[in-house]
Amino acid sequence: MKKTIAIYTALAFSAVTAFTACQSGNGVGESTPASEFVRVEGEDLITPDGSKLFIIGTNLGNWLNPEGYMFGFGRTNAPRQINDLFCELTGPDFTADFWSRFKDNYVTRKDIEYIASTGANTIRLPFHYKLFTDEDYMGLNSAQDGFARIDSVVSWCRDNGLYLILDMHDAPGGQTGDNIDDSYGYPWLMESEKSQQQFCDIWRNIADYYKNEPVILGYELINEPIATHFENQDELNSKLEPLHKRAVAAIREVDPNHIILIGAPQWNSNFEPLKDTDYDPQLMFTCHRYGGEPTPEAIRSYIEFRDKSGKPMYMGEIGHNTDQWQADFVKTMKDNNIGYTFWPYKKRDSSCMMGIGMPEGWKEIVKYSEGPHATFREMREAMPDRDVVRKAMTEFLDSCLIENCHPQVGYIASMGLQPMPVTKE
Repeated sequence: MKKTIAIYTALAFSAVTAFTACQSGNGVGESTPASEFVRVEGEDLITPDGSKLFIIGTNLGNWLNPEGYMFGFGRTNAPRQINDLFCELTGPDFTADFWSRFKDNYVTRKDIEYIASTGANTIRLPFHYKLFTDEDYMGLNSAQDGFARIDSVVSWCRDNGLYLILDMHDAPGGQTGDNIDDSYGYPWLMESEKSQQQFCDIWRNIADYYKNEPVILGYELINEPIATHFENQDELNSKLEPLHKRAVAAIREVDPNHIILIGAPQWNSNFEPLKDTDYDPQLMFTCHRYGGEPTPEAIRSYIEFRDKSGKPMYMGEIGHNTDQWQADFVKTMKDNNIGYTFWPYKKRDSSCMMGIGMPEGWKEIVKYSEGPHATFREMREAMPDRDVVRKAMTEFLDSCLIENCHPQVGYIASMGLQPMPVTKE
């Protein structure tokens, strides 16, 4: 019965969006009417048919913004560090080929179909800003493939009745000052005019390209800005809202319809510095939560800010806990009208929807990554057998395909979704 309902939902979703499907690229063709987009109405999201959308879904983390812990690394945890590690071990050519195949295999149509089969309705897609530049990133140093990769997900989501949130997880200059934004340990975006202009230009280009695409629920400007460990935190916080407004203005030059998601400083948790909530009618706010008691008190400040602003609040990231904790927090979020996407969909082992079994030789890569290799002498002395490393990396590309992964049944059920078997065909 659940599968039948999911099929009818996908067909209805496709019927609403089919006539705009050919209009995604660069906004070519007639403009899509505003009535075809998800919209903000008070504290709720409303779909084109007038019903309320309560977000339930997952994050495609690690795909377009690699994170070390998802590969089993501790010290090597930012995208550029992971790339350097692979280049040291196998050379730049092998590494470039690895990234190309990684992007082909880590998320495919089958992954999106699986997510939809569980009853999810939304996917959050984290991405690195470099995917929309000619900067060196994931094996390419010109003609980056950000639009091509996202176009694929848009198409797969459309076919499966899912909405998509685009999340700039790594912004120019770095917005967080930690490994998650691929920065140099400080949120230079808050102090760099050049980076801020690039940030706004990229968002304007993305918005212009997808302005007619109603499968995209909205644009999340910036992930987890301004970490907690800076002495000038208050000064940095004061710079965030003006940057939000600048980026929103850039997007509105070309796209009047899509929702824009606003995150708070200190890991999307401190909403106090956000004073103005009315500068755009299509704003919603996004929070994150890891740990703590899974009760309303844990998110009291989020609820109060939501009620004060009169705008929707959405939990963009939550997870990495016991199944019971997650199930309890799902109830808390549902009781308080806060939709959610769990983090992440897929990674090594468990604590995700889809676990990847790591190749035997991968432990040699982890051992090297955790040991001393800061100097060229240390590199030579610590270097494992390169053939073993290449074999392990090649095997990983097969292991990460959904048909070779392992659904984490308890984790999926704790999200309020229905665990389903993976089709091996």
